[in-house]
Amino acid sequence: MSDGAVLHVKGRVLVGPEDVRDELWVVGGRVSYDRPARARDIRTVEGWALPGLVDAHCHVGLGAEGPVDAATAEKQALTDREAGTLLIRDAGSPSDTRWVDDREDLPKIIRAGRHIARTRRYIRNFAWEIEPDDLVAYVAQEARRGDGWVKLVGDWIDRDLGDLAPCWPREAVEAAIAEAHRLGARVTAHCFAENSLRDLVEAGIDCIEHATGLTEDLIPLFAERGVAIVPTLVNIATFPHLAAGGESRYPHWSAHMRRLHECRYDTVRGAYDAGISVYVGTDAGGSLAHGLVAAEVAELVAAGIPAVDAVSATSWGARAWLGRPGLEEGAPADVVVYEGDPRADVRVLAAPRRVVLNGIVVE
Repeated sequence: MSDGAVLHVKGRVLVGPEDVRDELWVVGGRVSYDRPARARDIRTVEGWALPGLVDAHCHVGLGAEGPVDAATAEKQALTDREAGTLLIRDAGSPSDTRWVDDREDLPKIIRAGRHIARTRRYIRNFAWEIEPDDLVAYVAQEARRGDGWVKLVGDWIDRDLGDLAPCWPREAVEAAIAEAHRLGARVTAHCFAENSLRDLVEAGIDCIEHATGLTEDLIPLFAERGVAIVPTLVNIATFPHLAAGGESRYPHWSAHMRRLHECRYDTVRGAYDAGISVYVGTDAGGSLAHGLVAAEVAELVAAGIPAVDAVSATSWGARAWLGRPGLEEGAPADVVVYEGDPRADVRVLAAPRRVVLNGIVVE
């Protein structure tokens, strides 16, 4: 749009799950619910409008072999944008993507710095690989470099045991999480297994990624402590393939991964029913494609989460959790417009009609 142009979004504007309005205006790149008195040029977009979607577990700048170049990172971000993802919580990347902040045409990113893993206990070239004595120092470093989050690798395969096992002693994570909180950062952790969770939650962690090991006895602890989960079910769908690849060398790990996959929907529904906050994350980057946010919402519905709450997990609720505005008066105009009501059928999220970022129609 040209300078002085106004965008008029009309139809049904989903400001919240029940707060539905007939129209909004975009003036100077920001949301307004008052018709502007003067405008040289008005462009109208019609449909069902949501705040720009959130992928709360995504990796821009990360590929299967580790960090990628800026051109590849740009393609990743553009793919997410095309899918309607306009806010990303980057849950660990070895690349410096601060240059994205200067691009009005790319999604906004909330960074967790680089993964922090135990030595030789994670995917090569992804993380800082350290020992427990250095955990506090590295958490402080990434807290200062990130945007209010730090990412730990809470468990991974222990090759000596031949199965998943916790990466950190209890006292190390207690001290590290306390240091992150002192610096104003929240902490999340990659966790597949059951036995890594209690220590992390009791140590004060804020979120768990994947959470496939969340058992009935742990659910009340998560609910009591207010620990959120980001299940990344589109990633968990790859567990049978991973298990098949490791069958001959690590049969116990392979069997464990299959069990976690089989229980995935029950695990997520049990967490939701207990009042644990569940948010949408795809785990894009590494080996998983970008642009899968609609597929992840559909997976939450398949797990038994009501459609309106699954939509909230990638829109109103997710934005509030991350401290970013939705479609409030004066907020940056990050809007996705659809043919139908996503609360009635989440499948419409897979085909945005229009994507508006910083007030500009980009798709």
